[in-house]
Amino acid sequence: MTDDVGVITGDLTVATAALPGGEARVDVQYTGAEEWYTLTGSPVPVPEGGLVALHGRVLARIREGGAAEVPR
Repeated sequence: MTDDVGVITGDLTVATAALPGGEARVDVQYTGAEEWYTLTGSPVPVPEGGLVALHGRVLARIREGGAAEVPR
């Protein structure tokens, strides 16, 4: 689920990036496209496991489907 265009499906690229203040932003795009979309629920506080842990949780949610949002 994205804030910009709603649910997107298919071959996606996911980017998780650190922001100031201990938060992270998660964006998705159709692989190979130019446009990026903000995953609903982003930004979120970076969890204790860091960006790698957050990115892994995001990927797991997206793979589950069902209009996935950033885990909190």
